[in-house]
Amino acid sequence: MNTDVISELIQSAQTKIVMLIMDGLGGLPRERGGNTELETAFTPNLDDLAEQSSLGLSIPVRPGITPGSGPGHLALFGYDPLQYKIGRGAMEALGVDFELCPEDLAARGNYCTVNENGVIIDRRAGRIGTDVNQELSMLLSMIKLDDADIFIEPIKEHRFAYILRAPGLNDALSETDPQRTGVTPLPVRALKKHSEKAANLVNQFLSSAQLVLQNKQPANMILLRGFAKLPILPTFQMKYGLRSAGIAVNGMYRGVARLVGMQVMDINGLTLKDEFDTLENNWENFDFFYLHVKNIDTFGELGDFDGKVKAIEEVDAYIPRLLALKPDVIIITGDHSSPAVLKSHSWHPVPLLLYSPFVRPDGIREFGERACTHGSLGTFPATNIMPIALANALRLAKYGA
Repeated sequence: MNTDVISELIQSAQTKIVMLIMDGLGGLPRERGGNTELETAFTPNLDDLAEQSSLGLSIPVRPGITPGSGPGHLALFGYDPLQYKIGRGAMEALGVDFELCPEDLAARGNYCTVNENGVIIDRRAGRIGTDVNQELSMLLSMIKLDDADIFIEPIKEHRFAYILRAPGLNDALSETDPQRTGVTPLPVRALKKHSEKAANLVNQFLSSAQLVLQNKQPANMILLRGFAKLPILPTFQMKYGLRSAGIAVNGMYRGVARLVGMQVMDINGLTLKDEFDTLENNWENFDFFYLHVKNIDTFGELGDFDGKVKAIEEVDAYIPRLLALKPDVIIITGDHSSPAVLKSHSWHPVPLLLYSPFVRPDGIREFGERACTHGSLGTFPATNIMPIALANALRLAKYGA
């Protein structure tokens, strides 16, 4: 999709678009010939809405490619994830409202537990309390390097955002997290010649962090991954002329919303109810709302088929609240598939529902993978979702004479 053409066709309208992202929505049957998590779930409200909508399946990156959450979201927002690459570290930093500068290098951090030989025995340090995280992060923030500034921003439990600020940093770095126990943390290596300065500074910091944390239990070491600098993207306002709001609890998803220029909403709580309260309370102030639901993906990655089913059913129960706001366009989909049988993200196309008064309804009263296979939208790139949504919101002018 040529987004330059889309930008040229943007016109103003008093219409509102809601994009409800059920993270990791797509799934697989538990047994051959059975139903997926979405097909198993009791979803009367989604099924009613599906009957009035156009259905399809979206491909986040390219056929056969398993996307991370960052690329998956960029595609949903209309940005080619192969053109605009975003690292996990940058999203984590943005997600805690840290003002990343162009010269900053960010990474996602975990507090971990190592034994007396430096071998990792718990990659998450027993999921320490956030209050403990805050105390340890304050200690690490006091580490001084001659040629750089250090910022440690606690996120939740064992997770934190690591930011290194100095001129001339490059993010082509290996990760220190081997992503398994029974081995020692890895040193950072420069993957390109011009990354050597960054690698040296990070390794200096890690040596100091080891000394600071050596007598702390259970969080006596750290792991870093997803080194990234801040990519520069055209904003939602620039691309689509939309006043956009991001509603998400988890830092990474708040980060990607902020990256594309959305105003990230403060949420008074952590539940789906709190997110819908935020949507309702800010309804008059924005044209576009991105609302993110995380736990569907969480259960998928845990391999908990029944938990994922219940999480989908919880979202279904809130669909009447969404409809009561009378949005002009509703998009319901996921950023990727997370089948419980795989316990991970997967390459499978993602079910998608698009409602507006101007769609040609497929008349299929079911929202599921097989139903969406028969939908009129077909199987198409996720980057095409926003142009279709804008057209249905009457925000695209005619092309040509």
